[in-house]
Amino acid sequence: MHSDSLPPWHDATRVLHGDAGLSQDADVSPAIHYSATFKARDAAEFAEMAGTPRHPAYYTRYGNPTHARAAAVVAALEGTQTALLTASGMGAISTTVLALVQAGDHVVAQTRHYMSTAKLFDEVLPRFGVQVSIVEQAELPAIEAALRPNTRLIMLETPANPTLVLTDLAGVAALARPRGIITIADNTFASPINCKPHGLGIDIVVHSATKSLGGHHDLTAGVICCSEALATRIWPMHTTLGAVLSPMDAWLLLRGLRTLPVRMERINANALALAGWLEQQPQIEQVHYPLLASHPQHALARRQMAGGGPVIAFALNGGYEATSRFVASLELATQAVSLGGVETLIVHTAAMWSGTMSEAQMAAAGIPPNFVRLAVGMEHIDDLRRDFARALGLM
Repeated sequence: MHSDSLPPWHDATRVLHGDAGLSQDADVSPAIHYSATFKARDAAEFAEMAGTPRHPAYYTRYGNPTHARAAAVVAALEGTQTALLTASGMGAISTTVLALVQAGDHVVAQTRHYMSTAKLFDEVLPRFGVQVSIVEQAELPAIEAALRPNTRLIMLETPANPTLVLTDLAGVAALARPRGIITIADNTFASPINCKPHGLGIDIVVHSATKSLGGHHDLTAGVICCSEALATRIWPMHTTLGAVLSPMDAWLLLRGLRTLPVRMERINANALALAGWLEQQPQIEQVHYPLLASHPQHALARRQMAGGGPVIAFALNGGYEATSRFVASLELATQAVSLGGVETLIVHTAAMWSGTMSEAQMAAAGIPPNFVRLAVGMEHIDDLRRDFARALGLM
């Protein structure tokens, strides 16, 4: 069932029934189809299976019944016709980009991206003759000025990792669509509960489903949400690169999706309350969170986001060592990468990225030595505030 043929359900209903009709079993809980290959009854059926793009029961690199169910739910949430699952978020991004560009093409990307996405545009694509322009995503005129006759793709990420700078999705879509330029938005930080880029005109929405969609820090997955026509273009590259999601991770993703709306409701409330509280503390130099009135793009956030998402970025008074001590002294926030899960995670951003970025690169990306990225979880807000107050020396 295509997501555009579903009834006008709320998200809380879509996550439970977006895969309706895809099971041939009587199971209430979906089965895990742990088979690499599937049998045909005869030569004619085998030929039909082999020649059908994204067939769900031919060979798991091409598709799998468990994949099909999880993909249907994410497509329903994002409002796209279909979705493809990959083994990671970077699998989704790399597969999509490589499927849509070739030597001589030009693409536009943001100054602030997830670091592996940035490497794809800074280092990988130029090796294959693809021209890349990196622009400030907060400035729509800068994006327009970067467009060329051979521009084929614009890559967006909003809120951007880790500084939470926003991109005007509707504004970029309005620039791209009349020119025939395909737009991609990484919606990982917001999740489809808080932002629906396709509804704002974006062609393709990608996710690291490892984060909020899975929601329990126990799987690695990626999702590509788009039209049937674009999926048909992307799918051959997907099977060629082979970034295949395991059936178990697809099942875990489907299980996590069932509770996504209720989890995000709690996480959004926690993050907004904690961001507001941090902003009032004298030990905190600056707080970045889209739904705070102090965020420089707060008006844009209110237009295109229903909630702020799990991530807060902030800077402490003091330098690198003081920040490291603060992060290490927290009890409820675990020092670990990732975001969007039930537990609160925190990273001293300069420490996390020091192995892959120089000090000059971090400065250019807006990451000072005292910068922290906090991914708020589902703990009780009073307990989170108490833990942060103790770590800041307030009690």
